[in-house]
Amino acid sequence: MKIAILSNGNANYSTRRLVDEAEQRGHFVDVIKYKNCYASIDARDPWIMYKGKKMEGFDAIIPRISNNMTKYGTTIVRQFEMQNVWTSSGSLAITRARDKLRTAQILNKNSVTIPRTVISRNTADIDSLLDEVGVPVIIKLASGTHGNGVVLAESRKTAKSALQAFYLTNDDGTNILLQEYIAESAGTDIRAFVVGSQVVASMKRQSLDDDFRSNLHKGGEGTKIKLTDEEEKMVIKASKAMGLHISGVDFMRSSRGPLVLEVNASPGFSIEKVTGRNVAEKIIEYVERNAKRAIKKDKVGI
Repeated sequence: MKIAILSNGNANYSTRRLVDEAEQRGHFVDVIKYKNCYASIDARDPWIMYKGKKMEGFDAIIPRISNNMTKYGTTIVRQFEMQNVWTSSGSLAITRARDKLRTAQILNKNSVTIPRTVISRNTADIDSLLDEVGVPVIIKLASGTHGNGVVLAESRKTAKSALQAFYLTNDDGTNILLQEYIAESAGTDIRAFVVGSQVVASMKRQSLDDDFRSNLHKGGEGTKIKLTDEEEKMVIKASKAMGLHISGVDFMRSSRGPLVLEVNASPGFSIEKVTGRNVAEKIIEYVERNAKRAIKKDKVGI
């Protein structure tokens, strides 16, 4: 098979792992820096150009779109979709997953339990918002990633100050969410890596200081963990609700059961080092099964 990995380049660990596993299984792999592509919006010939060459003849693409390049990255993914190239993550699913508010709405609609969440752009309603969610409260930028744009307010006064600061400095129109604080899981969450309908690896992430955020990018520590049957069903359901074939589902264990925090469309591969699981191999196997099936259907005209 001829596989394209849309990435920022070979220096990325996740990209290197996917390339290694694909090549070991006999596939031709081309790493494409999607930010350097340009495309023709033509119904008859929707081509993509990269380094002066048309990108064509691919059986599958694996998008690894960074958060700050979502709009342009998904434009390139859509261009491949227009060429009827099978993709491991659709452009619409990636776009949805990058918006925390939209994610919360989709999960809620599909009966995936999440922490109590409210949103408002009117600072005059701060008291009502805090009455609804409670204090302490987590305040988030809808477009934040890696634990950035997230604040814990332990008092109403702190919450009001933080919200007013967010509203004053948030000039790009990004939504701000207020989410209930889960005391029993403070500084701890679980990342489940989902491929298709299977959890291929899972780890607990724990902050090493008083930081309530457990992200490894913030210095948190990861340890291998086994999910309960309830948790496994929930994270698979969350991934499917978002329309993602490959995802990293983050959740917390609470007194009322697991609560999903986020569904990541381009989860990192640090979980391989923590768990010893070959996640990249599972992804390539999934691509093989599904892209080949799509090619076969196309050949028989279905």
